[in-house]
Amino acid sequence: MPLGMTDDGKVRVAAGGPLDVTVLDELRFTFEAPVVVVELPAAEIQAAILSIRSEGSELGTDALTGLDVTVVEGEDDAIDDLRTLASQAPVIKLVNLMLLEALKDRASDVHVESGADGLRVRQRIDGVLHDMATHPAHYQAAVVSRIKIMANLNIAERRVPQDGRIRLRLSDRDIDVRVSTMPTVHGESVVLRLLDQGGGARGLPDLGMDDVTSAQFVRLVQRPNGIVLVTGPTGSGKTTTLYAALQRIDSPEVKIVTVEDPVEYQIDGLTQIPVNPKAGRTFAGALRSILRHDPDVIMVGEMRDRETAEIAIQAALTGHLVFSTLHTNDAPGGITRLLDMGIEPYLVAATVQGILAQRLVRTICDACARSYRLTAEERRKVAEAVPDLAKPRFRTGEGCLLCANTGYRGRTGIYEVLTMTERLRSLVVARASLDEIRREAAVAGMVPLQRAAWRKAAQGVTTIAEVLRVAREEASL
Repeated sequence: MPLGMTDDGKVRVAAGGPLDVTVLDELRFTFEAPVVVVELPAAEIQAAILSIRSEGSELGTDALTGLDVTVVEGEDDAIDDLRTLASQAPVIKLVNLMLLEALKDRASDVHVESGADGLRVRQRIDGVLHDMATHPAHYQAAVVSRIKIMANLNIAERRVPQDGRIRLRLSDRDIDVRVSTMPTVHGESVVLRLLDQGGGARGLPDLGMDDVTSAQFVRLVQRPNGIVLVTGPTGSGKTTTLYAALQRIDSPEVKIVTVEDPVEYQIDGLTQIPVNPKAGRTFAGALRSILRHDPDVIMVGEMRDRETAEIAIQAALTGHLVFSTLHTNDAPGGITRLLDMGIEPYLVAATVQGILAQRLVRTICDACARSYRLTAEERRKVAEAVPDLAKPRFRTGEGCLLCANTGYRGRTGIYEVLTMTERLRSLVVARASLDEIRREAAVAGMVPLQRAAWRKAAQGVTTIAEVLRVAREEASL
């Protein structure tokens, strides 16, 4: 790929490695000038070539021979044409490179968005979206169709959302890609969720819990029966925490069965059941079947409805330890969510042993970290949030090649643990308000999420800006 001219009239050309003499001669003949080869990653060169608009390009048509794609316009595109376009080498390369770049950048999601000006590709890295590339509009239908073919979706159906899955194997890594398509004004948009099966689940010591929180959570997961809930928004690491808990108590004497949608990590020793609504295998249905398999511990991926919650509670009442997740903002909110589902308060009080709420914050890149001087307002907030923390050290990331100039690399968790006490159980039975439950949980030793986030910042793990973004700390502490 040509990059430009040097001051002495030579053409700089990017290549994935040393070029054959014959190729160099062809390049000299084509450009009528000496050639200087600059070695760059082959994948980046291919992606750059594929992203160039062919018509009117300054490189000329010769540089893009075989890469031009013509798509039949309109809603009545022939299915055979779409399938043919999706099978062309440039389109296959573009989609493959998209997935490879996402895996290299540790992205959790890839957004392929159809717009008026072309196909926009974004990656969610450490919980934040980043623009990666924009491809010409004539690639839209072909790229989307290629992804749908890989996920065994119906390429003829473009008016309703579809969900599918792609299973990939790269070297020794098994990658599970969840695919979701959505019709938009300018065509279909696709979101790819990447699950690295070969990455392995993380243990409790790797989650970023402080010693006090870890001890509280370990005591919960070692209970003989009852329900332990993990709450938080989508993408806050709830399932990762549950896997860590299961690994902590896994032993030959314990039968652990999970019901998940989908199975994110495959762990030896666990019986893992994927949910399949199309085949009639729902959370509730699978949970009923599990109870006949003599389990000691059950993990339900999510309590989505009253039926699932009722079966989980019955399992806890009959001597099983049940783990599950809920979508709530904090730990006390998990109690009110169960009550809102229609579960009787006395059942909630009798079975729920504790609730862990969590968020993920980006960690500062160690390669470009530097000390950070607080403003007067920030000093006030820190004094209120972490008055007992000795020797705080606030840092920020300047940005470097290692962290793609973001200043962050990786994520860690912030947590609050609500452990049920007799007083809390009495409040639940009496249908106390959420504020009353929060106050009593604080009295019982629960450290709020916002305070835990400020502690991470004061320890130099994350930045104040990240705390404000994730913990929504606009309100006073």
